[in-house]
Amino acid sequence: MNNAIFKVPEARNEIILNYEPRSRSRETLKLELDRQSKMTVDIPLVVGRKEIFTADTDTIVMPHQHQHVLATAHLAGEAEMKEAIRTAMESKAAWAAMPFEHRATIFLKAADLLAGPWRDRVNAATMLGQSKTVVQSEIDAACELCDFLRYGVSFAEEIYKQQPMSIPGVWNRQEYRPLDGFIMAISPFNFTSIGGNLAIAPALMGNTVIWKPARTATLSNYYVYRILLEAGLPPGVISFLPSRGKDVEEHILKDPNLAGFHFTGSTAVFQSVFKLVGENIGSYNQYPRLVGETGGKDFVFAHPTADIDSLVPALVRGAFEYQGQKCSAASRAYIPKSIWPDVKEKLMQKIKELKMGDVRDFTNFLSAVIDRKAFARITKAIDEARVSDDAVVLAGSYDDSVGYFISPTVILAKKADYVTMQEELFGPVLTVYVYEDENLEETLALCDKTSPYA
Repeated sequence: MNNAIFKVPEARNEIILNYEPRSRSRETLKLELDRQSKMTVDIPLVVGRKEIFTADTDTIVMPHQHQHVLATAHLAGEAEMKEAIRTAMESKAAWAAMPFEHRATIFLKAADLLAGPWRDRVNAATMLGQSKTVVQSEIDAACELCDFLRYGVSFAEEIYKQQPMSIPGVWNRQEYRPLDGFIMAISPFNFTSIGGNLAIAPALMGNTVIWKPARTATLSNYYVYRILLEAGLPPGVISFLPSRGKDVEEHILKDPNLAGFHFTGSTAVFQSVFKLVGENIGSYNQYPRLVGETGGKDFVFAHPTADIDSLVPALVRGAFEYQGQKCSAASRAYIPKSIWPDVKEKLMQKIKELKMGDVRDFTNFLSAVIDRKAFARITKAIDEARVSDDAVVLAGSYDDSVGYFISPTVILAKKADYVTMQEELFGPVLTVYVYEDENLEETLALCDKTSPYA
């Protein structure tokens, strides 16, 4: 019997811990960092109730100490992918039939587990595996994911409450059904929270999900998955499937039961998936819903009256926090000529003060970029700027002998359409274009047109 209308608890933002010296939170996190640094985790595929270990594996290393192996991840092949699809389809009916308040309870419990006993483990895995500083990890892996879980439940309740109008004598009611097939979620390396949310959000609404984590974030994402299981998520609702992108395209994204694709990552990958689904549109049992968040080329546009002491910290934090590896990173700036000398002086001084190194040193502001491929891509752009007639490198160096370290780099572009003003580098590189004060309106138009991103 269910003679009640339930209301989920009011969602509140998770409180950010500061990890002050000699604090209990700092002490326990340091211990967990030390513990994880001394072990190598064997990460299986998880499909239904089965943990699967394959002969095809990948190593997860610390980007800031790339000879240090943190984990071995077992990768799915065709057989495991087909089993994951079969499991997702078989698990659909029972999960969709579960009352919303029961589904919601699982994810609210997961938030409490993350905020409490699992906080240090997920933070440490994010710091070591993705080279996030303690500040960047705390606001992401702990707080933002807790918020995704709690506010996700609250927003789901709001969706279910939306009902059609009724005329006198008639009561119109609407039920919200999950999609008919399964959801494929592919998550990025740069936010542990987004990794979790891409799988969690569709599952909360009654869908079954196959989750492929980014290879460089597999360790932290695996711990998030284990939190969901501990919170009571039934086997088969979300399958955890480390794998190669090309295999996912071939064996999952072409499957007739694909109902949705949930993605955060590069623009090129999302476009390739759109193309793949379009080319196979006649083979699906429904029209797959494609939801993606991709790249960006965010900017700071300074007015001649800008407060320089506010502008410089905004440039530094926007461009260099988490090594610029955010789609929201401020990777280009437009500075008026009248204030540029003062901005340049204070910007160069601030960059000199920034500490870079191992994330286990809590005084470091930034650490290494995610992997060798990223290091090569970013440093190539820096080297090209050094020899270009259209740019000047004002600050920046790099060294991959121990970790994939690129220091905060500033490029002065002589042309508004210089390549690093247009293309996303996804690294600690800020490109500055200095404009004539009287050309404010024209430069605003240039800012709008220069990059393909809004």
